[in-house]
Amino acid sequence: MWDDIEIMGPIKNALTVDVEDYFQVAALKEAVDSADWPKMEYRVEQNTDKLLELFDSKSVKATFFVLGWVAERSPDLVRRIQSQGHEIASHGYSHELVYTQNPSTFREETKKSKQILEEITGAPVTGYRAASYSITAQSRWALDILCEEGFTWDSSIFPVHHDRYGMPGTPHSPYILEAPNGSTLKEFPLSTCPVGSYRMPIAGGGYFRLYPYALSRWGLGKINRAGQPFIFYLHPWEIDPGQPRLKVKAFSRFRHYNNLDKCQKRLERLLDDFHLGSVSDVLEAIEFNGQPVKV
Repeated sequence: MWDDIEIMGPIKNALTVDVEDYFQVAALKEAVDSADWPKMEYRVEQNTDKLLELFDSKSVKATFFVLGWVAERSPDLVRRIQSQGHEIASHGYSHELVYTQNPSTFREETKKSKQILEEITGAPVTGYRAASYSITAQSRWALDILCEEGFTWDSSIFPVHHDRYGMPGTPHSPYILEAPNGSTLKEFPLSTCPVGSYRMPIAGGGYFRLYPYALSRWGLGKINRAGQPFIFYLHPWEIDPGQPRLKVKAFSRFRHYNNLDKCQKRLERLLDDFHLGSVSDVLEAIEFNGQPVKV
């Protein structure tokens, strides 16, 4: 049904990786407390290295949003990512949902994670993505803090309805965002595909594992055929079907473990089917016109 749609055009799209381990995911929080993270089997290095090897084999560059907690423990991993020409951006420090934090805690963690990454790489870190896309209507104040702490672009806003994240009604393509304090930064929202009056989330992660690959290919291709770039994300643990299985409720189990055994093969096809690069590469190619958008 979807395979008869040809991918069109040389539009470069953003390939992104949220560098966190399986036990840090919000869907598994009911099974493991953050205080127990140091006791868990640590698999993020080997899984990220698999992605680096795959991206190198396809001559593709990406943006890696590195969790500060991981960067502290694996500075050489961060250096390997950087040495292969990929972009380093911040995924915060503790993977706590932004809207569960107060502004002072968020600022402290944001500053800390940025400093860790900059000390490891020796380069400015200007991009940010919140844990589980948790900059929402409840946490707009976080955008002020990102601007004040020196970030120039963000990819935290998912313009959909969801139980854990989402800012429905916000733009679906990259735009200049005006924070509540009047500062601005570039926003690359998580991609959605129009299906009638519905906006279908198509940006990757659990959706990529849930949908047949042909549907993902069709939806992402539709964004390109409309003349827009998409942004795609996944996590290192999503190509690791051998990871420990934690005891969680059925819905959380489905969200996290569904089709882990299929994700890497699908990713390989995606890398062949689309023109992909880092977030900054894509944003630099866009001419932003019009007034900044208040969210």
